[in-house]
Amino acid sequence: MAELETLAAPVRAWLGRAWDYMGGLLPEAGTAPPVGPAAARKLLVKPALAGLAASLAISLGAAQPSSPFAAWKKPGAWFFGTSSASPPGGPLLALVAVYGGMLVLGKTWYGLTRTLAARPGVPLKGVAWVMALWVLPILVAPPLFSRDLYSYAAQGEMVSHHISPYEYGPSVIGANAYSDLVDPLWGNAAAPYGPLFLGAAGVVTRLTAHDELATVVGMRLLAVLGVALLAVSVPKLARRFGRDPALAFTLAVLNPITLLHLVGGGHNDALMVGLLVAGLTLAKLDRPVLGIVACSLAAAVKVPALLGVVYIGWEWLGPGVEWRQRLRPLLTAGLVSLAVLAGLARVTGLGWGWLLALGTPGTVRSLLAPATAIGVGLGNLAHLVGVGPSPSTYLTLARGAGLAVAAALAAGLLWASERIGSTRAIGLSLLGFVVLGPVVQPWYLAWGLILLAPVATGRLRVLIIWLSVAAASIRLPGERLMFDELGRASPGSLVVALLVLAAIPSTPLASWGRRLLERLRQPAAT
Repeated sequence: MAELETLAAPVRAWLGRAWDYMGGLLPEAGTAPPVGPAAARKLLVKPALAGLAASLAISLGAAQPSSPFAAWKKPGAWFFGTSSASPPGGPLLALVAVYGGMLVLGKTWYGLTRTLAARPGVPLKGVAWVMALWVLPILVAPPLFSRDLYSYAAQGEMVSHHISPYEYGPSVIGANAYSDLVDPLWGNAAAPYGPLFLGAAGVVTRLTAHDELATVVGMRLLAVLGVALLAVSVPKLARRFGRDPALAFTLAVLNPITLLHLVGGGHNDALMVGLLVAGLTLAKLDRPVLGIVACSLAAAVKVPALLGVVYIGWEWLGPGVEWRQRLRPLLTAGLVSLAVLAGLARVTGLGWGWLLALGTPGTVRSLLAPATAIGVGLGNLAHLVGVGPSPSTYLTLARGAGLAVAAALAAGLLWASERIGSTRAIGLSLLGFVVLGPVVQPWYLAWGLILLAPVATGRLRVLIIWLSVAAASIRLPGERLMFDELGRASPGSLVVALLVLAAIPSTPLASWGRRLLERLRQPAAT
């Protein structure tokens, strides 16, 4: 044991130094007087324009006919950018535009969080205008980095024809404009989404007169609705905890994951998280029943949002209550939630089949998920040496163990929620289920990161920034193509591309904030 302690001491020291370094990357909020309206406008104009330029670059790069970043390049997949003709520069232009735009966006967002942390009191309206500028080009761009929007549209078409997506995959509707654009991986897969989302998808399909592209746009607008709920709820939640609402808004809503994946990719996680945060905010504002209803609606999009119902029931009687006294309101919250879900199952006519399809995402072997990577590794090793059960058994056991650990972590956080804060506990619990779950997608991390934003300070805030920038840029469909294109490119094109990408990190995108802060800190002349 002494030897282990000796070996562990340098590791603990290194982790401590890294943690302290992270804490120094961002100033603590409230270190300076609030910013006036005129100064706030000066403070926001440059990040607004820099972020707009970054979003334009990403959108234009994704819209190139040879770009790998738009979800699908089949004819009819979007209003533009699906031509077979390739402009000069080919995919290399798209790669530089998208990766360069993401670098600029990430650095601008980080610089803005530093500035707002040092100078609280920037009007929320100003940051909302920044959001509008950043998101507008992404709304025009084709679906980014994923074909999920096309799956949603096809599932809506199935619902509009009274075909249950819980029993059949989109291929059941035959070869048409909807099914042709669905990723073949999900062509025969049942939908794991709740009745609220699929019912809404069916309504969108009918409202768009079964036009495939119009349906895709409508499904993306549902994601925008979820982000709008975040834009309203996150600042209110931040004020409830005495945090700066503009900084919380920037961390959650201007987050690259929110912009590029939830809006650009149109994932229904946006609607789930928007309803979940709205429900938790209502509960914090002493409207627990409405909060439970909103969280139940979120769970009727994706089931992890039920965690919000648990926390509202747990906290219903206020602080300082023994656990036995919490059981009755917890049961009441569960019954209210069950009634909401049952009503949705009845109204939409979709029933409860979604609960049986919750394992559908697990058909993908995402090696980003530690449990899946361990299961695959152990299974391959056992198969190589010819011992033990089948590789699939190892995968099942590893995934089950990961979920069990995540559940134990969530239970511990619930028990400690009064000490560490319930919003922080929910955010960490959701991150635990994502990291230890069978599949890790970049946009899944938004579940926990967005919930942590209204209460994040110091190191936790830096952790949100690091994870967000990393998650927004991993597993992009153009990663392999980028290296292939760099290998095939002409020397001149290669030099230009590398110079552009290398120059972006050294651009003074954040220096404007530091210079302006210094000027604002100086006392006014009398």
